[in-house]
Amino acid sequence: MKKVTFLLAMSLGIITSTFAQEDTYSTDQTEQDYNKWSIEFSGGFNKPVRPVSGGYFTQTPSLYTVDLGARYMLTDLVGLKLDGSYNSFKEDEGSLPFDSSLYRFSLQGVVNAGTLLGLRNWSDTFNVLVHGGMGVSVLRSDEPVERDFSDGDNMLNFIVGVTPQVKLSDRIALNADLSAIGHVRQDLSFTGLPTNRALRGFDGFYVTATVGATIYLGKASKHADWYSEDNMMQDEIESIDERLSKVETDLIDTDQDGVPDYLDREPNTVSGVAVNTKGIAVDVNKNGIPDELESTLDARYARQGDMSTSDVTSGGDVIKKLIDDGYVNVYFKFNSSQPETYSLESINYLIKYMNENPNASAQLVGYADAIGNPSYNQTLSEKRAMKVKEIMVASGIDAGRLTVTGNGEDASVEEGSAPARQLVRRVTFKLN
Repeated sequence: MKKVTFLLAMSLGIITSTFAQEDTYSTDQTEQDYNKWSIEFSGGFNKPVRPVSGGYFTQTPSLYTVDLGARYMLTDLVGLKLDGSYNSFKEDEGSLPFDSSLYRFSLQGVVNAGTLLGLRNWSDTFNVLVHGGMGVSVLRSDEPVERDFSDGDNMLNFIVGVTPQVKLSDRIALNADLSAIGHVRQDLSFTGLPTNRALRGFDGFYVTATVGATIYLGKASKHADWYSEDNMMQDEIESIDERLSKVETDLIDTDQDGVPDYLDREPNTVSGVAVNTKGIAVDVNKNGIPDELESTLDARYARQGDMSTSDVTSGGDVIKKLIDDGYVNVYFKFNSSQPETYSLESINYLIKYMNENPNASAQLVGYADAIGNPSYNQTLSEKRAMKVKEIMVASGIDAGRLTVTGNGEDASVEEGSAPARQLVRRVTFKLN
């Protein structure tokens, strides 16, 4: 018995040293992917099978068994477990009285059958472990029986079992266990009486059924019990896809000014004009017109600087002349019926004039550039004129004072020039 104890202690020492070296020196990337240590405790029933002295028997199943163990997974497939259990054996109704206790200590190998069988492919909450090993057991009896076993019956044990698991969280799992334990050199029956040891091989045999919990230790999000390299790889691929999708979304540039929408403070910049790093059109003189458009303005557009405040607010012939001469226009983006922001001031000029001249009426004439189908451009020019009318009516101008006309394409500018095409995507005013 002393030799067995010495060998068991020496084995534990070697295993502990191996674990320490592995934790200290291993740099394998998989080491960081899952936790390896766990603590397990459970309680339940037992059933002594043999030897049981004549006239003695226990309940089926019989209370009680408690078990406590520590497990270390060498990989996500195999590991080692050191555990100890206490078993109580008492008589059932009609049996001769007895009260025995069995202490078991075992070192076992553990196989993650869930990984081996591919359970991770269809479930991340159910798993199965199988275990087996050997150790020492001590059987003691509290009954005053004449014998020479005052220190109990010391035996070798061999154990095999299966442990289904249900994961409750990344840190704890519910487990059940069914184990069969055989004894070598068992001199006492489970009732505490001597036996003749007539059997060969396993002198004693009993089974246990327990329910308990496994607590996982470590910094990783998963334990080896639930780790799947294929699933982790799939999760990583999905994570990369999500990040790429976000990058693609962030890089969307609706107005094509070179500044992604998520950074663009002016996401509807006129096509082709220079912008700063925030996507705002460059307007050095702060007149509300992008600088690149100013260089292409012709007689059909009036700059704000060409009109004094007194001219704009005094009414009379000044605004009428500017409007009639085509200086005041509303400009639009390509293939859009939404006026450019800087063009809203042109609508304001007409509103001011009509408010100061209640008897005046205006014709709103829409145009499109020569790109695209003529029929489509005709409809687009009408939509642009109608949009300006809607804005003016919303500003208080009687709809009966406004007429809408679509003149379709304006092919008077060079079709290959983007700034020139911008000038003909417009609505002009004619006062009556």
